[in-house]
Amino acid sequence: MATALGAIPALFLKRMDDERQNLLLGFAAGVMLAASFFSLILPAIEVAEKQGAGPTLASAQVVAAVLLGAFAIARLNAWLPPPERIGLGPPGIASLSLRRVWLFVAAVTLHNFPEGMAVGVSFGGGDFAAGRVTALGIGLQNIPEGLAVAVALLSVGYRRGQAAAIAAASGLVEPVAGLIGVSIVSVAQAFLSWGLGLAGGAMIYVVASDLIPEAHARIGGGGRVSAGLMVGLAAMMFLDTTLG
Repeated sequence: MATALGAIPALFLKRMDDERQNLLLGFAAGVMLAASFFSLILPAIEVAEKQGAGPTLASAQVVAAVLLGAFAIARLNAWLPPPERIGLGPPGIASLSLRRVWLFVAAVTLHNFPEGMAVGVSFGGGDFAAGRVTALGIGLQNIPEGLAVAVALLSVGYRRGQAAAIAAASGLVEPVAGLIGVSIVSVAQAFLSWGLGLAGGAMIYVVASDLIPEAHARIGGGGRVSAGLMVGLAAMMFLDTTLG
Protein backbone atom coordinates (compact mmCIF):
# COMPACT_ATOMS: atom_id res chain seq x y z
CA MET A 1 0.00 0.00 0.00
CA ALA A 2 2.84 2.40 0.80
CA THR A 3 4.51 1.65 -2.53
CA ALA A 4 1.22 2.35 -4.33
CA LEU A 5 0.79 5.55 -2.33
CA GLY A 6 4.22 6.71 -3.46
CA ALA A 7 3.29 6.12 -7.10
CA ILE A 8 0.17 8.33 -6.96
CA PRO A 9 1.98 11.62 -7.80
CA ALA A 10 3.01 10.04 -11.12
CA LEU A 11 -0.66 10.15 -12.15
CA PHE A 12 -0.53 13.95 -12.17
CA LEU A 13 2.79 14.57 -13.90
CA LYS A 14 2.59 16.40 -17.21
CA ARG A 15 4.11 15.13 -20.42
CA MET A 16 7.87 15.29 -19.99
CA ASP A 17 10.64 16.64 -22.15
CA ASP A 18 14.16 15.22 -21.99
CA GLU A 19 15.25 17.59 -19.21
CA ARG A 20 12.33 16.62 -16.97
CA GLN A 21 12.81 12.94 -17.73
CA ASN A 22 16.45 13.20 -16.68
CA LEU A 23 15.48 15.03 -13.49
CA LEU A 24 13.10 12.20 -12.57
CA LEU A 25 15.58 9.48 -13.55
CA GLY A 26 18.14 11.18 -11.34
CA PHE A 27 15.61 11.26 -8.49
CA ALA A 28 14.97 7.52 -8.93
CA ALA A 29 18.71 6.82 -8.94
CA GLY A 30 19.26 8.89 -5.79
CA VAL A 31 16.43 7.16 -3.92
CA MET A 32 17.78 3.75 -4.75
CA LEU A 33 21.41 4.59 -3.95
CA ALA A 34 20.40 5.77 -0.49
CA ALA A 35 18.14 2.75 -0.01
CA SER A 36 20.97 0.42 -1.04
CA PHE A 37 23.24 1.61 1.75
CA PHE A 38 20.90 2.73 4.52
CA SER A 39 18.05 0.22 4.05
CA LEU A 40 20.02 -2.79 2.90
CA ILE A 41 23.81 -2.91 3.29
CA LEU A 42 24.21 -1.34 6.74
CA PRO A 43 21.24 -3.29 8.20
CA ALA A 44 22.68 -6.47 6.64
CA ILE A 45 25.92 -5.98 8.58
CA GLU A 46 23.96 -5.37 11.78
CA VAL A 47 21.91 -8.55 11.23
CA ALA A 48 25.06 -10.60 10.61
CA GLU A 49 26.63 -9.27 13.81
CA LYS A 50 23.47 -10.08 15.81
CA GLN A 51 23.70 -13.62 14.48
CA GLY A 52 27.15 -13.98 16.05
CA ALA A 53 29.57 -12.86 13.35
CA GLY A 54 32.35 -10.49 14.37
CA PRO A 55 32.61 -7.09 12.65
CA THR A 56 35.19 -8.31 10.13
CA LEU A 57 33.32 -11.50 9.24
CA ALA A 58 29.97 -9.68 9.06
CA SER A 59 31.39 -7.05 6.72
CA ALA A 60 33.08 -9.69 4.55
CA GLN A 61 29.85 -11.67 4.31
CA VAL A 62 27.86 -8.65 3.20
CA VAL A 63 30.58 -7.57 0.75
CA ALA A 64 30.35 -11.04 -0.81
CA ALA A 65 26.56 -10.74 -0.99
CA VAL A 66 26.76 -7.28 -2.60
CA LEU A 67 29.18 -8.52 -5.27
CA LEU A 68 27.03 -11.60 -5.89
CA GLY A 69 23.92 -9.42 -6.27
CA ALA A 70 25.67 -7.19 -8.80
CA PHE A 71 26.91 -10.22 -10.73
CA ALA A 72 23.44 -11.78 -10.77
CA ILE A 73 21.75 -8.66 -12.15
CA ALA A 74 24.50 -8.29 -14.76
CA ARG A 75 23.90 -11.89 -15.89
CA LEU A 76 20.16 -11.25 -15.95
CA ASN A 77 20.83 -8.30 -18.24
CA ALA A 78 22.77 -10.54 -20.59
CA TRP A 79 20.20 -13.36 -20.59
CA LEU A 80 16.98 -11.37 -20.94
CA PRO A 81 15.50 -11.11 -24.44
CA PRO A 82 14.73 -7.65 -25.82
CA PRO A 83 11.81 -6.28 -23.76
CA GLU A 84 9.64 -5.56 -26.80
CA ARG A 85 9.91 -9.22 -27.82
CA ILE A 86 8.08 -10.29 -24.66
CA GLY A 87 5.50 -7.50 -24.82
CA LEU A 88 7.07 -5.02 -22.41
CA GLY A 89 7.06 -1.34 -23.18
CA PRO A 90 5.24 1.13 -25.43
CA PRO A 91 6.05 1.06 -29.16
CA GLY A 92 8.75 3.32 -30.55
CA ILE A 93 11.02 3.23 -27.49
CA ALA A 94 14.63 2.12 -27.87
CA SER A 95 15.17 -1.44 -26.72
CA LEU A 96 18.20 -0.47 -24.63
CA SER A 97 16.24 2.16 -22.70
CA LEU A 98 13.44 -0.30 -21.97
CA ARG A 99 15.91 -2.93 -20.81
CA ARG A 100 17.60 -0.49 -18.45
CA VAL A 101 14.37 0.62 -16.83
CA TRP A 102 13.02 -2.92 -16.48
CA LEU A 103 16.27 -4.00 -14.84
CA PHE A 104 15.72 -1.16 -12.40
CA VAL A 105 12.16 -2.36 -11.71
CA ALA A 106 13.50 -5.90 -11.21
CA ALA A 107 16.15 -4.66 -8.77
CA VAL A 108 13.59 -2.68 -6.75
CA THR A 109 11.26 -5.68 -6.62
CA LEU A 110 14.15 -7.89 -5.52
CA HIS A 111 15.06 -5.46 -2.75
CA ASN A 112 11.48 -5.54 -1.44
CA PHE A 113 11.77 -9.27 -0.71
CA PRO A 114 14.32 -9.15 2.15
CA GLU A 115 12.61 -6.04 3.52
CA GLY A 116 9.32 -7.92 3.73
CA MET A 117 11.12 -10.87 5.27
CA ALA A 118 12.61 -8.56 7.90
CA VAL A 119 9.10 -7.49 8.92
CA GLY A 120 7.96 -11.12 9.11
CA VAL A 121 10.98 -12.11 11.19
CA SER A 122 10.34 -9.18 13.57
CA PHE A 123 6.77 -10.32 14.20
CA GLY A 124 7.69 -14.02 14.16
CA GLY A 125 10.18 -13.49 16.96
CA GLY A 126 7.26 -12.68 19.27
CA ASP A 127 8.06 -8.99 19.86
CA PHE A 128 5.00 -7.32 18.34
CA ALA A 129 6.18 -3.83 19.30
CA ALA A 130 9.41 -4.35 17.34
CA GLY A 131 7.41 -5.81 14.46
CA ARG A 132 5.13 -2.79 14.26
CA VAL A 133 8.07 -0.38 14.33
CA THR A 134 9.87 -2.34 11.59
CA ALA A 135 6.73 -2.52 9.45
CA LEU A 136 6.04 1.20 9.83
CA GLY A 137 9.63 2.18 9.05
CA ILE A 138 9.89 0.01 5.95
CA GLY A 139 6.42 1.04 4.83
CA LEU A 140 7.27 4.74 4.97
CA GLN A 141 10.54 4.11 3.13
CA ASN A 142 8.55 2.41 0.36
CA ILE A 143 6.70 5.63 -0.47
CA PRO A 144 9.59 7.30 -2.35
CA GLU A 145 10.55 3.92 -3.81
CA GLY A 146 7.10 3.63 -5.41
CA LEU A 147 7.53 7.08 -6.92
CA ALA A 148 11.03 6.17 -8.14
CA VAL A 149 9.72 3.14 -10.06
CA ALA A 150 6.82 5.10 -11.54
CA VAL A 151 8.93 8.01 -12.78
CA ALA A 152 11.52 5.64 -14.25
CA LEU A 153 8.75 4.01 -16.29
CA LEU A 154 7.34 7.39 -17.31
CA SER A 155 10.77 8.35 -18.62
CA VAL A 156 10.56 5.66 -21.32
CA GLY A 157 7.04 6.45 -22.45
CA TYR A 158 4.69 4.45 -20.25
CA ARG A 159 1.29 6.00 -19.62
CA ARG A 160 0.79 7.44 -16.14
CA GLY A 161 -1.73 4.78 -15.09
CA GLN A 162 0.51 1.97 -16.33
CA ALA A 163 3.54 3.36 -14.51
CA ALA A 164 1.64 3.73 -11.23
CA ALA A 165 0.17 0.22 -11.50
CA ILE A 166 3.54 -1.42 -12.18
CA ALA A 167 5.10 0.52 -9.30
CA ALA A 168 2.35 -0.70 -6.97
CA ALA A 169 2.84 -4.27 -8.18
CA SER A 170 6.56 -4.09 -7.37
CA GLY A 171 5.64 -3.82 -3.68
CA LEU A 172 3.46 -6.95 -3.67
CA VAL A 173 6.43 -9.20 -2.92
CA GLU A 174 6.74 -7.65 0.57
CA PRO A 175 3.63 -9.28 2.12
CA VAL A 176 4.59 -12.59 0.49
CA ALA A 177 8.10 -12.35 1.94
CA GLY A 178 6.59 -11.30 5.27
CA LEU A 179 4.53 -14.50 5.38
CA ILE A 180 7.67 -16.52 4.68
CA GLY A 181 9.59 -14.67 7.39
CA VAL A 182 6.91 -15.14 10.04
CA SER A 183 6.40 -18.81 9.12
CA ILE A 184 10.04 -19.97 9.11
CA VAL A 185 11.74 -17.51 11.41
CA SER A 186 14.98 -19.42 11.96
CA VAL A 187 15.57 -20.06 8.23
CA ALA A 188 14.59 -16.51 7.30
CA GLN A 189 16.95 -15.06 9.90
CA ALA A 190 19.85 -17.05 8.49
CA PHE A 191 19.11 -15.80 4.98
CA LEU A 192 18.30 -12.21 5.89
CA SER A 193 21.76 -10.63 5.85
CA TRP A 194 22.58 -12.35 2.55
CA GLY A 195 19.28 -11.27 1.05
CA LEU A 196 19.74 -7.64 2.07
CA GLY A 197 23.28 -7.59 0.67
CA LEU A 198 22.26 -9.26 -2.60
CA ALA A 199 19.50 -6.71 -3.15
CA GLY A 200 21.83 -3.81 -2.32
CA GLY A 201 24.43 -4.98 -4.82
CA ALA A 202 21.81 -5.45 -7.53
CA MET A 203 20.43 -1.95 -7.08
CA ILE A 204 23.82 -0.24 -7.00
CA TYR A 205 24.80 -2.05 -10.20
CA VAL A 206 21.61 -1.01 -12.01
CA VAL A 207 21.94 2.63 -10.96
CA ALA A 208 25.62 2.82 -11.92
CA SER A 209 25.47 0.85 -15.17
CA ASP A 210 22.00 1.69 -16.48
CA LEU A 211 20.08 4.62 -14.99
CA ILE A 212 22.87 7.21 -14.93
CA PRO A 213 24.26 6.24 -18.39
CA GLU A 214 20.70 6.36 -19.76
CA ALA A 215 20.28 9.93 -18.53
CA HIS A 216 23.63 11.04 -19.94
CA ALA A 217 22.92 9.37 -23.28
CA ARG A 218 19.61 11.25 -23.62
CA ILE A 219 21.19 14.66 -23.04
CA GLY A 220 24.90 15.33 -23.29
CA GLY A 221 26.14 15.87 -19.74
CA GLY A 222 22.92 14.53 -18.24
CA GLY A 223 21.03 17.82 -17.95
CA ARG A 224 19.43 18.02 -14.50
CA VAL A 225 20.12 14.40 -13.58
CA SER A 226 22.60 15.35 -10.85
CA ALA A 227 20.10 17.70 -9.20
CA GLY A 228 17.46 14.96 -9.22
CA LEU A 229 19.92 12.43 -7.85
CA MET A 230 20.86 14.65 -4.91
CA VAL A 231 17.20 15.38 -4.07
CA GLY A 232 16.32 11.68 -4.16
CA LEU A 233 19.42 10.72 -2.19
CA ALA A 234 18.79 13.32 0.49
CA ALA A 235 15.08 12.46 0.85
CA MET A 236 15.68 8.73 1.14
CA MET A 237 18.69 9.13 3.42
CA PHE A 238 16.59 11.29 5.76
CA LEU A 239 13.79 8.74 5.86
CA ASP A 240 16.15 5.82 6.41
CA THR A 241 18.20 7.43 9.15
CA THR A 242 15.27 8.94 11.05
CA LEU A 243 13.01 5.87 10.84
CA GLY A 244 15.77 3.34 11.52
